[in-house]
Amino acid sequence: MTISEAEAMQLSGLALLSTDQMRRADGIAIAAGTAGIALMERAGSAVAEATLRRVGKGARVAIACGPGNNGGDGFVAARLLHAHGVTVQVALLGSPDALRGDAALAFAQWSGPVLPLASLADGAIDLYVDALFGAGLARPLAGEAAEAVTLMNGAGRPVISVDIPSGVSGDTGQAEGPAVRATETVTFFRLKPGHLLLPGRSLCGEIVVADIGIPAAAALSEIAPAAFRNEPALWLAAVPHHGLDTHKFRRGAVAVAAGGIAGVGAPRLSARAALRIGAGLVTILCAPGALAAHASRGPDAVMQRPVAGGEALAEFLQDRRISAIVAGPALGLDERAAALVRSALASDRPVVLDADALTLLATSLREEASPPNPAHPRVFTPHEGEFQRLFGKEPAIATEASKLERARKAAARSGAILVYKGADTVIAAPDGRAAINATGSPALATAGSGDVLAGLIAGLLAQGMSAFEAACAAVWLHGRAGEALGMGLIADDLPEAIPPLLRNLSVG
Repeated sequence: MTISEAEAMQLSGLALLSTDQMRRADGIAIAAGTAGIALMERAGSAVAEATLRRVGKGARVAIACGPGNNGGDGFVAARLLHAHGVTVQVALLGSPDALRGDAALAFAQWSGPVLPLASLADGAIDLYVDALFGAGLARPLAGEAAEAVTLMNGAGRPVISVDIPSGVSGDTGQAEGPAVRATETVTFFRLKPGHLLLPGRSLCGEIVVADIGIPAAAALSEIAPAAFRNEPALWLAAVPHHGLDTHKFRRGAVAVAAGGIAGVGAPRLSARAALRIGAGLVTILCAPGALAAHASRGPDAVMQRPVAGGEALAEFLQDRRISAIVAGPALGLDERAAALVRSALASDRPVVLDADALTLLATSLREEASPPNPAHPRVFTPHEGEFQRLFGKEPAIATEASKLERARKAAARSGAILVYKGADTVIAAPDGRAAINATGSPALATAGSGDVLAGLIAGLLAQGMSAFEAACAAVWLHGRAGEALGMGLIADDLPEAIPPLLRNLSVG
């Protein structure tokens, strides 16, 4: 697939940079002739602009500055705000004599008083600027810094954080100790994973990404980021478009492996979702004793067929028109279920494994599953508990602090596309590509929601969409459907919300 220069630039806007990569981007800009203090001036100016959008002339703003470049950004903002008629109080963690480099230059240009951080105002202040620590902080806040965070959080006033709320890791989103709860966060050049991973995302408030003059094309070309914010620009070009001469099998046929009579609903949710996202045909492969129950449930567009076990599934898959398989929702944990998962994994079709299939893979099938074949991708969709069952005994994965990196390592270990579910779902591929999703709603925390997601992924795979992009698209659409429907939704509502979203994306 080739993309235009404009599409490439749009994709570059979704790139997420680690703290090390952001330092490299700064260095690339400096090596190209932009002085570090110039970058700091632009960063501080962006913070001042954000402040002035919230307060006017005569307002009282307190700026908590740290001992590094984040504090330098705060000094620049203080100078510019003072020039706009804002009453500014600056409080510094540590001694001014300890400031170095660009932060010392920014301090030297601030003509007002500087108080110790312990004297940060807790009274007549209209807004706080948190310029204590940036995304590279690797330790919990303590002492005066922790006390300042507690003061700002409890003041009942807006807080603007510089780069990321102090106390939050830019790489993991984790807050090991006290952390600022920002009203708005002003960051620079590109987002970092910690802006989207929880709890960081919930602490950032509104996020503004400011252009501070880093040459995007040169920096991103050299850094080659492989993590992205999950947005349509990441996958829309890969969404299948069907011509007027298409037919149901050209649009893809999905097989949904189902269990017995006790679990009729879940596989049908997957089946309906696959149809709603564009698959031309879906067949539920149920236990023989559950055939009547499935046939009576509808919708009429979903077909059903009794399949006794793995051999019967392999026989069904001799029909080359079947182009993707879902296994897991209400599949069961018995030998029939295990045989179906074995058969699905041994096939040459894309497979989505969810729910019971993942439990089987973590237990009885751990050593039996066939090796992955890149030509016939697998997509695993674990929630946290399932992820721990699959990978929790592998120290290199289990001890990783970042959900992004856990997903990447698990994808590399399993050879599968990982959809590591949650409010901050991470999609990761074995080749290191990853995306963090930010769509969704607490309303999606309802029975059957995951079954719908598995069906959406399979429906896109069946139409020939590549696995990483299919997983990213399905996760984004699933989240948007939850947002559109809101509280009170049930999983049955989600597939019906997909066609309007596809129309808005001009997918057909």
